[in-house]
Amino acid sequence: MAAAALALAGCSDGESPSSVVSRAESAARSVGGEATAAASSLASEASEAIASATAEAGQKLDDIKGGVDAKGSITLGSPDTDSGGRTTVQVTAENTTDSAKSFTVQVNFTDQNGKLLDVAVLTVSDVPADGSGKATARSNRTLSGEVKAEVARAVRY
Repeated sequence: MAAAALALAGCSDGESPSSVVSRAESAARSVGGEATAAASSLASEASEAIASATAEAGQKLDDIKGGVDAKGSITLGSPDTDSGGRTTVQVTAENTTDSAKSFTVQVNFTDQNGKLLDVAVLTVSDVPADGSGKATARSNRTLSGEVKAEVARAVRY
């Protein structure tokens, strides 16, 4: 697990799932059956993109050999926006063992209602014994509105 940060993508044209859903909702408010069908299609694409990213993140964590659940050893800072417009959050991994360990962490970015907007997976490598290590999770695209971050899963190995 030498990657310092591994990100998962969902929408092919750089749009966030939330922007696809917003377009779908706008189209649904338009008059006519074609707009409603288009809105349903866009909403379905967004849901599929998020489901795919979540499944891929889960698979990456499941593939770690000899890892143990470390969700309780991870803390997140407050979400911020970087110069590229992406949402970032500082991830701190606490290693309470007597040897250096690495942590792979899945961070879910959600809206204020808990709706999943994006998923990022990152590795905090070589955290010293009885020490901590830091890394930054970054969304794969620009997210709009109030964005929250939560640790979905973490594995120490």
